[in-house]
Order: sequence, then structure tokens, then C-alpha cells
Amino acid sequence: MTTATATRSDDRIQRDVLDELAWDAQVRSTDIGVSVHDGVVSLTGGVDSAARRWAAVRGAQRVRGVRAVADNIEVRPVGPVDFTDGDLAIAASRALEWNSFVPAERLDLTVSDGWLMLRGAVEFGWQRRVAERELRRLRGVRGVTNLVEVRPAAPADLDRIRSDIQRALMRGIGTERVTVQVRGDTVTLCGVVRSWWERDQAERIAWSAEGVCMVRDQLMVGG
Repeated sequence: MTTATATRSDDRIQRDVLDELAWDAQVRSTDIGVSVHDGVVSLTGGVDSAARRWAAVRGAQRVRGVRAVADNIEVRPVGPVDFTDGDLAIAASRALEWNSFVPAERLDLTVSDGWLMLRGAVEFGWQRRVAERELRRLRGVRGVTNLVEVRPAAPADLDRIRSDIQRALMRGIGTERVTVQVRGDTVTLCGVVRSWWERDQAERIAWSAEGVCMVRDQLMVGG
């Protein structure tokens, strides 16, 4: 298999990641260190929010030739904290309630030292992802542990799930290099995609299928 890193040196990838982080207004690149080895990017340093940490990881993933990202960034709030875990719990609960795609009444939220723990059950995998994304954006959040379970309303039809995901992959990323395996309520994605964007899209598509409780992403980013 020919990977994207075959034509791009680690030094070039490092420069491009640094440029990408500097270009992204959501990231303060001066606070983040970048090293690269065999196409694997390691991010170090500290940022003031979980949202900025996530933006840095996503920025690194956008760079061509990156095979994986090791996130060693610490969340270090700057200045005095003018709100409590109780304030954060209220803000997080309201964020879930205001999102019409999230069944907030089926979720349980706890907060400890700025870290959010989300439990409960939803019908679709994409609802689980949306709920976490809403919480990660909030000011003061140091991290999110997502323990929400996916419990479909009806038993999974394995053949239909496989064919639906395969067709959606062709519509979304237009590749036949991704294979879909379904066992029980678990979908496994294998093969090669051209970018982290395609990998994210493939995983999103798999989670969107009705009856899916777990997605195992074994895709490799290559040429």
C-alpha cells in the first residue's frame, strides 16, 4: 500500500501542521508544540478550553500526509474561574435541551472539576455524537466522557444496514476502497481512505444507520 507520507517528509508535515494551526482562528498556535515521526503528529502544550484542544486536533488531521494524531494537549483555564461546576451543569443541561436533535430527557449529566460525564441512552448513534459535540463547545469544559448507550427501537437488519451504509459511502465520499462488515449491532469499517475528512465522513455515515449501536473504525489514511 502506498501511503500519503511516502511523498511527504516529516519536516514538511510539521511545517504544514504549524501553518494550519496558525491559520485557524480557533487555535492559539503559540501554545501548542508539534512533532512528527513517520507521519504521526504529536501535539503538546496547553490551551484554555476543551473546544480549543479539539480544534487543534482537527486542524492537524486536515493536513495531507498525517497518518495519526497523538493528543497530549492539556486544558489549563486562564485567569480566575468565575463559575462553579453547578453553573457549568446548568449551561450543559440547557445546551442539550436547546438542541432539537438530542433527547435530553433521556440523558444524565454530572460535572466534577470542569469534567463532564454523560450517561443515558439514545435511539441513534449520531445523537450520541451530537450531544458530546454540544458539551465540548461550552466555556469552562475541561473534557467530556461520553458513556451514552445506543439502543435502537427495532432489531437490526444486518443485510439492510450493510447495503445502506455502502450506498451512503458511495454518495458521500465516492470510494469502493471501504468495506463494511456487520455483526450483530456493530459495524466495522475497513480499507483505505484518502484523508482524515473521508475517514470522519465514513464513521459519521456508519453511525447514522438505523440499528447501529457500535462503530469500529479500522480505516487507514493513505494515498
